[in-house]
Amino acid sequence: MPSKATIDRVQAGKDQLQFITCGSVDDGKSTLIGRLLHDSKVIYEDQLAALARDSAKHGTTGNDVDFALLVDGLEAEREQGITIDVAYRFFTTLRRSFMVADTPGHEQYTRNMATGASNAQLAIILIDARKGVLVQTKRHSFICSLLGIRHVVLAVNKIDLVKYNKERFDRIVGDYMAFAAGLGFTSVVPIPISARYGDNVINQSDKTKWYQGPCLLDYLESIDIQSDVARQVFRFPVQWVNRPNLDFRGYAGSVASGSISAGDEIVVAASGRTTRVKRIVAQDGNLPRADAGDAVTITLEDEIDIGRGDLLARPNERPEVTDQFAAHLIWMDNDPLVAGRNYILRIGTRTGVAGSITAIKHRIDVNTREHLAARKLSLNEIGFCNVATALPVAFDPYEVNRKTGSFIVIDRFTNRTVGAGMIAFPLRRATNTATAF
Repeated sequence: MPSKATIDRVQAGKDQLQFITCGSVDDGKSTLIGRLLHDSKVIYEDQLAALARDSAKHGTTGNDVDFALLVDGLEAEREQGITIDVAYRFFTTLRRSFMVADTPGHEQYTRNMATGASNAQLAIILIDARKGVLVQTKRHSFICSLLGIRHVVLAVNKIDLVKYNKERFDRIVGDYMAFAAGLGFTSVVPIPISARYGDNVINQSDKTKWYQGPCLLDYLESIDIQSDVARQVFRFPVQWVNRPNLDFRGYAGSVASGSISAGDEIVVAASGRTTRVKRIVAQDGNLPRADAGDAVTITLEDEIDIGRGDLLARPNERPEVTDQFAAHLIWMDNDPLVAGRNYILRIGTRTGVAGSITAIKHRIDVNTREHLAARKLSLNEIGFCNVATALPVAFDPYEVNRKTGSFIVIDRFTNRTVGAGMIAFPLRRATNTATAF
């Protein structure tokens, strides 16, 4: 294992891959993450000792260490042997750092899975080699596609329980590829693994000599995820106005996509006012340029009206600005969504936007992708809706930019998050439409 000092020295120059594990119940998601953490040697001795004790108490693997317990931290999860909440884990290797979200497989926790997938760049979709492609496999694959994940690892797990059978693996891969053909994934890489015994997780297994592809960690370390962000246009959502004294006014936030340099011309999307970047200020001083993911404060050549929630862009690459749009919506509340009810929306860094779901165009059957007529959306259902806001808002279609094309729906009275949306396209406001907020 490399020393902590060695890892710290290389950490600064590494990118981070954010990925999610998903699939049906008992496909081995938590065990796989636990195996990755263990075999990557990022677990301390006291954690290993605690894991051994917990395995004896809660484990489901006989006398072996139950790696799922590294991730399933809730007592209810350990008692039932399932994942309920979204568990996030961070780990690093010499080549890349990782943030992984372990999400529940039960249908009733679909909203938790969608939460984990919303920021992921890659999905590991697990399939039990004994069971093949199940309904929940399809459900999670569809949600991953809807939420903009374009890279998938198809982990055919528990390959040891089918005696490392190549024909069984090939049949499952064929079934999944047939289903996923219309989901828009850029890449789907199938890997036969045994999370319990570590086959093809960190090292190539001599029990699957018929498999010539990469092991899981090698693929996670090498997949290119930066070029997708680099191709996007510049977007800077203003998080707050930095005004420490009378001589300084800056606009703080993180670059959502693209890049910007001192001296570049920019526009405030909603107002259309243009100016130039005077300085880009970071923690260690001024920067000549800021790229996607950089947290900076931007100062401008001119004094113009900018506040929290405004979106800065280049004048020739402006986002949409409108008060009506169509969007996919994942409903996350026990009380159903009914068209016409008023809510509070958060779009990017703009909070407190009064809005209404004006129409439910259809509900989507996530297993068949069929569009069904619907007057309401119940818990965990996905629909395609029209949305109206009290004031024009700036956004991009979600398929163009996940950071500026997503929003959440908040109940006005309870302040609960009740829905998550992905904007599809703007709508023109009809002259005879009046929406009360």
